[in-house]
Amino acid sequence: MDVILREDIDKLGTRGEVVKVAAGYARNFLLPKRLAVEATPSNRKIVEQERQAHVRKEAKQIDEAQDLANLMAGVKITIAQKAGENDQLFGSVTAQDIVNALAAQDFTIDRRKVQLDDPIKQLGEYQVPLRLHKEVTAEITVAVVKEE
Repeated sequence: MDVILREDIDKLGTRGEVVKVAAGYARNFLLPKRLAVEATPSNRKIVEQERQAHVRKEAKQIDEAQDLANLMAGVKITIAQKAGENDQLFGSVTAQDIVNALAAQDFTIDRRKVQLDDPIKQLGEYQVPLRLHKEVTAEITVAVVKEE
């Protein structure tokens, strides 16, 4: 069965693309969740209009994310944590701690945008990437210091 995707779906396709899927997958999953519509000529026109509107909206979001990335280019945050011998932290610095420190500097960032593979468990300076948009990434410096 041919369907037109209304959203990007991993391992299937991108928005506006016509893909061939099993009839049951389309009937039971894609169509009820409004992730796709049947590939009819009238639906193709409607989805094309939606895609163009989405492209304009996406371009605006990319511009906003790029502006925020430029503002955050030189940002350095300092987080004080209790540490023991050998600069080992008693806890860890997580993405939420970084978001809270950024909020103190008037940057509102969602916790899920902080690309921290593992929590920071040592004192020192770290480069932490922030994925502001799927095409825009900014790096900030996080200094973890010993709390007095």
